[in-house]
Amino acid sequence: MKNFNGKILFLDRADINTDEIIPAKYLTESTKTALKPYCLEDLVLEGFDSKRDLAGKQVIVTRSNFGCGSSREHAPWVLECNGINLVIAVNFARIFRQNMFNCGLMAIELPAGTIDELFRDFAGTDAELVCDLDKRTFTITGGGRTRVCEFTIGDFDLALVKAGGWVGYADSKY
Repeated sequence: MKNFNGKILFLDRADINTDEIIPAKYLTESTKTALKPYCLEDLVLEGFDSKRDLAGKQVIVTRSNFGCGSSREHAPWVLECNGINLVIAVNFARIFRQNMFNCGLMAIELPAGTIDELFRDFAGTDAELVCDLDKRTFTITGGGRTRVCEFTIGDFDLALVKAGGWVGYADSKY
């Protein structure tokens, strides 16, 4: 099972698509790790620089419809290669969300109001998240504040996450 704890990157925009997560021109790379330097390279967000802002982050908190666009496993792969195993958003594109779980990564959906509060209270701080998968909670600390959030995850998706992804799950079952 992967680590779901770490420093948070706040991306204050909806509709971040798979071409912004990993530009299509790099999809000819032959290994997952070859994708690493190009993560979020084409993301247009005022003040954001992928080379500077992605380093040392393990969690993304963002707005709605994350991972929309073309359906490709490369988008979760490039996040994983950069140490980002958890993305929290209002919602996700359906195929992207399932690709996250298939890779053993977490895609957590929270109400828009909760996401607004997380941005208000923690964006711009050196916020850090600790996830308790068994209790289905995570705790964010930063800027002198602490917040505990509950989340839901389906039993099958939880099994995929605990197995490290679809391959690990299949190996344990078949």
